[in-house]
Order: sequence, then structure tokens, then C-alpha cells
Amino acid sequence: MPPTPKLWNKGDLLAKDGLWDRIAVLISGLCLVHCVSTLILVALISSAAGVLLDPIIHEIGICIAIILGLIALGRGIMDHGFLVPAIIGGLGLAIMAAAITIGHQENHGSTEIFLTMAGVGILAIGHNLNYRAGR
Repeated sequence: MPPTPKLWNKGDLLAKDGLWDRIAVLISGLCLVHCVSTLILVALISSAAGVLLDPIIHEIGICIAIILGLIALGRGIMDHGFLVPAIIGGLGLAIMAAAITIGHQENHGSTEIFLTMAGVGILAIGHNLNYRAGR
């Protein structure tokens, strides 16, 4: 019958000399990577926030959304003849445009975010209906 292994068999630990030191160095290295990457991420987010909150980003975004909506939803009307997807999509675009006019000044940020999310959701429903009508 073979001997039962012990959890802390001194001979086994000596055979794997330096194992625990290598594990400790690895964990220390992972800690260093974590700390540095967190610092870099926070710095990037704080500097990017100024750019991402700039109204021109939102204005360009709504212009792109309107152009894509006109192309996709308008083509859908021509292909399958149903107006409902375009009407729902247009409603979503209108709500998104209204959100931009509110802006985030004077504590309207949460209203703008809510309207934007609602508009995007309604627009997505319109595109989904348009896709289904064409199939």
C-alpha cells in the first residue's frame, strides 16, 4: 500500500524549490499590471469624457442616424410598401433629436439620456419591423 500523501510534505516542497517564490512574483506582477492599467484607464476616460460630451459629437451622430434612417427605412418603403416601420423609425429619430435640444446643462442630463435611450430603442424597433417586412 502506497503512503498517503501529506498536504505539506517537506520533501515535495524541496523538490519544487522556488515554486512559491515564482507564484508570489507572478501575483506581484499581475498586481502591478492591474494598478498601472487602472491608472491608464481612468486617465483615458477622464480625458475622453470632455470629447464625448461635446455637443458636436451628438449632432454628428444624429445626422448620421438620420441619413442611415432615410436610406434604410426609405428603401424599405420602396421595396415592401409598408409605411409603419418608417413611421416608427422616424418617431425614434425625432425623440433622439429632441434629446439633443435639451442638452445636459441645468441638470437635464438624465432627461437627455432617457430620451436618447428611448429614441434609439424605438428606432431599433422600426428597423427590425422594416427588416421583417422585407423578408
